Amino acid sequence: MRAVLTWRDKAEHCINDIAFKPDGTQLILAAGSRLLVYDTSDGTLLQPLKGHKDTVYCVAYAKDGKRFASGSADKSVIIWTSKLEGILKYTHNDAIQCVSYNPITHQLASCSSSDFGLWSPEQKSVSKHKSSSKIICCSWTNDGQYLALGMFNGIISIRNKNGEEKVKIERPGGSLSPIWSICWNPSREERNDILAVADWGQKVSFYQLSGKQDGVRLGTVGEQNSWVWTCQAKPDSNYVVVGCQDGTISFYQLIFSTVHGLYKDRYAYRDSMTDVIVQHLITEQKVRIKCKELVKKIAIYRNRLAIQLPEKILIYELYSEDLSDMHYRVKEKIIKKFECNLLVVCANHIILCQEKRLQCLSFSGVKEREWQMESLIRYIKVIGGPPGREGLLVGLKNGQILKIFVDNLFAIVLLKQATAVRCLDMSASRKKLAVVDENDTCLVYDIDTKELLFQEPNANSVAWNTQCEDMLCFSGGGYLNIKASTFPVHRQKLQGFVVGYNGSKIFCLHVFSISAVEVPQSAPMYQYLDRKLFKEAYQIACLGVTDTDWRELAMEALEGLDFETAKKERKKRGETNNDLFLADVFSYQGKFHEAAKLYKRSGHENLALEMYTDLCMFEYAKDFLGSGDPKETKMLITKQADWARNIKEPKAAVEMYISAGEHVKAIEICGDHGWVDMLIDIARKLDKAEREPLLLCATYLKKLDSPGYAAETYLKMGDLKSLVQLHVETQRWDEAFALGEKHPEFKDDIYMPYAQWLAENDRFEEAQKAFHKAGRQREAVQVLEQLTNNAVAESRFNDAAYYYWMLSMQCLDIAQDPAQKDTMLGKFYHFQRLAELYHGYHAIHRHTEDPFSVHRPETLFNISRFLLHSLPKDTPSGISKVKILFTLAKQSKALGAYRLARHAYDKLRGLYIPARFQKSIELGTLTIRAKPFHDSEELVPLCYRCSTNNPLLNNLGNVCINCRQPFIFSASSYDVLHLVEFYLEEGITDEEAISLIDLEVLRPKRDDRQLEIANNSSQILRLVETKDSIGDEDPFTAKLSFEQGGSEFVPVVVSRLVLRSMSRRDVLIKRWPPPLRWQYFRSLLPDASITMCPSCFQMFHSEDYELLVLQHGCCPYCRRCKDDPGP
Repeated sequence: MRAVLTWRDKAEHCINDIAFKPDGTQLILAAGSRLLVYDTSDGTLLQPLKGHKDTVYCVAYAKDGKRFASGSADKSVIIWTSKLEGILKYTHNDAIQCVSYNPITHQLASCSSSDFGLWSPEQKSVSKHKSSSKIICCSWTNDGQYLALGMFNGIISIRNKNGEEKVKIERPGGSLSPIWSICWNPSREERNDILAVADWGQKVSFYQLSGKQDGVRLGTVGEQNSWVWTCQAKPDSNYVVVGCQDGTISFYQLIFSTVHGLYKDRYAYRDSMTDVIVQHLITEQKVRIKCKELVKKIAIYRNRLAIQLPEKILIYELYSEDLSDMHYRVKEKIIKKFECNLLVVCANHIILCQEKRLQCLSFSGVKEREWQMESLIRYIKVIGGPPGREGLLVGLKNGQILKIFVDNLFAIVLLKQATAVRCLDMSASRKKLAVVDENDTCLVYDIDTKELLFQEPNANSVAWNTQCEDMLCFSGGGYLNIKASTFPVHRQKLQGFVVGYNGSKIFCLHVFSISAVEVPQSAPMYQYLDRKLFKEAYQIACLGVTDTDWRELAMEALEGLDFETAKKERKKRGETNNDLFLADVFSYQGKFHEAAKLYKRSGHENLALEMYTDLCMFEYAKDFLGSGDPKETKMLITKQADWARNIKEPKAAVEMYISAGEHVKAIEICGDHGWVDMLIDIARKLDKAEREPLLLCATYLKKLDSPGYAAETYLKMGDLKSLVQLHVETQRWDEAFALGEKHPEFKDDIYMPYAQWLAENDRFEEAQKAFHKAGRQREAVQVLEQLTNNAVAESRFNDAAYYYWMLSMQCLDIAQDPAQKDTMLGKFYHFQRLAELYHGYHAIHRHTEDPFSVHRPETLFNISRFLLHSLPKDTPSGISKVKILFTLAKQSKALGAYRLARHAYDKLRGLYIPARFQKSIELGTLTIRAKPFHDSEELVPLCYRCSTNNPLLNNLGNVCINCRQPFIFSASSYDVLHLVEFYLEEGITDEEAISLIDLEVLRPKRDDRQLEIANNSSQILRLVETKDSIGDEDPFTAKLSFEQGGSEFVPVVVSRLVLRSMSRRDVLIKRWPPPLRWQYFRSLLPDASITMCPSCFQMFHSEDYELLVLQHGCCPYCRRCKDDPGP
């Protein structure tokens, strides 16, 4: 065991206590009056917690990880959540010394100088119990039944869950040795609870409920420069944290090396640091040897077992020579401290390895021999020999491999290689040597000739088979590799290191445990069979293969006329029928009729039939069978059909297969030869319950371009899903749609492929609708986005506007899902704005690119102003400010807005001008200076709410400079429409508003007053009616014109009375689908007709709209046909 410092930190105050979160991710420290929360992975201070007014003495985490508790000198206990929030606080009469959570019930024990309390979330109050002495520490047992309290007077009191004292332990030191720390054994595997006690007298004791027991000191974790005040082990890991008086926090990782030994099928390993377990890998028997000291090294050989302890070496031997005996007894003790890297035991000696030196000691501890090597010893292994004269195989770091006999002072150099040795093994006959070097290469040498026989990469350990001279295995890279003779390697997955190979069992060490893996030797056996090496194959088979492999060996031996091996195989399987063996011999010698007679005499007529059919002697087979079992007859016909198929007589084979009931094989032949008529005939004769052949028929008919007959077959089976797939694959969409109408569950299977087919055939708009209908919103949006990008890239801005409008409506449809509402509504408004921009810009682009543009100057003038006011800081792709300003300047000059034209030309001077516009712009810049510096008053836009004349260029955008009312534009001429948007008073639903407007009652004469209400965030303009009002004014229009002093927009909010006064023909309503609210607009010039598209809700002068619909056959904005119903 060794400790490695992972991280270290230092707090300002003494570390009084430490607690881990049960999952090990966080560490809670009590330091000064605060709790410090650390990340255990790297020692980062995550958060300090303040809650106590004095020094925090203790902290503990509940096993469920939901809460932890802290106790302080301020006499309070605080319960914290895992999110580091304090949720509860209670107090004692004295300072809190320690806290501990019950691991089962999560009951909290809090101890002070004079009493202790028990609290659980179910209790309303804390139950407290008096104590005869100051309680310094406490700990619950693993099962949560008992609580141990350590007192200042040296007494340990063990209480039950109710606080009643059950056991009292009085220690010899009494009050001179206060109990400073106690802890129950955390392992649930222990049958008895063990209590560890540390006192002020520097003693550590261990107790069971039945009495005291001894402990074993294993080693030092770390040296500190200050008093160690607290330490804790990280849950389910090998990390330990230490807190000191000077505020130092040290986090250590404890590394435990694997201490073990292996000899053939016996494996000895260290357990619980002080015990040795010997395991029989074949019988799975185990025996535990309790050493009661730290086990440092283990070696095992035959009936000997050596265990090195800190001050001695124990030599054990088996009670008997029985191979299955697992009882060991002490043979010798060598009472002496030894320092060694490796330990080996022989029959009468132990071998100690320390760097370059080997020492041979007798069991009495006398050094008999010593060998000094040239380099560090990397590997040592006993390879057997007579007692007292065993041989050792030694590998050195310099690549030298030696053989040493324990009774000989001189080492024998077997060979020398260039790389360091990592692992060694010698074959059973001592003729071959396998070496794994530091480059992970397995090298196999002939010991006598020193010749390198072969080498294999990716090896970390190697072992020869103890029962077969030519077989070895090696592991590496997560694979087990088995190699026989010089054949290629057979590989299979395996984690760990190979440490032994006995027969068909491979012993593998993975982490700290070893297991015996049963590996069939089939692969190497077949490698020998391929070379016709039957005797060697038989030897491999004896190690362990399957029954099928045994039969294959016998048949191969018979075919190779190696009757001796075949006979051995039969005896191995327990077959003693000589007639049967002789029949096999006759059949391989060509004496078929004699063989058939012997088969019949031995009761194996089926073997005779197999022989005749394998030889295609069907007539002899029929004669032999006679009028026997119908099953045998069917089998014979099938065999004959197979023969006809093999000799290229497929039609005859089909007829035979059908007569034998082998429809699948008949269908396969017909399908492979393209015989559609025969397939149809077979499908119509088959019963609908025979699904497999019918399905095969349909598959072949589909391949052979006969979808109609395939559909007939699917209908016969009732396989509607396959029928749908057939229609989709053959693009018979009408049939697919008809089937989808009858069976709606298949609509997704139809519309999704249909949409993809449309997209592949450049019918993108139809594809988008099909995706939408199939419920594939993501694909529908992707198609629209691609269409939009393409339209912009190709300067088809009218199409881009249409696609952006479709995208916005798609997003609005998806926004009905509450989880995506906010995101989708944001996209909806964004795409709506882009659609409006591109729709307007289409006219600008046509005007600048096409000299025969049909747009009127006033329209181009309005569009240019609309775009300049609406463009965001980041101009959308494809839109040119140069073209907009150029159009504005040109049309302003033509319409008499000379000041605006001059402004536009000035703006153009700061932009990059394409060469084709350069001359026109320069000329316009000069000629405009000859015009007056004012604009025509006829062009000035009017606000229909407050009757304010607005400038042609408005810094606020498309809103009134006075009342901030947004302008409503015509989607064709882009002039300002005489509409004012109004909002419903709180509590009025859309349905109620429609019903009130539809009433259209005569308005009584009343005196309306306008009430302007202001709050912190908005202003609302309310129309208030008085009871004694007499007058003819429209309550909506009477007070719309006003001088607004503020800079914020005040919306028009109407009441029920105002709604009743409105005429239905004067109100336009944008009936948006959920989750949007409806929008209401009032026309202030009822005689001037306005039309709103019921699909896109764009406003038009009625005459313009009718003309455009006549020209295009649809709405110019959303392309809704005039006969289509609205949304």
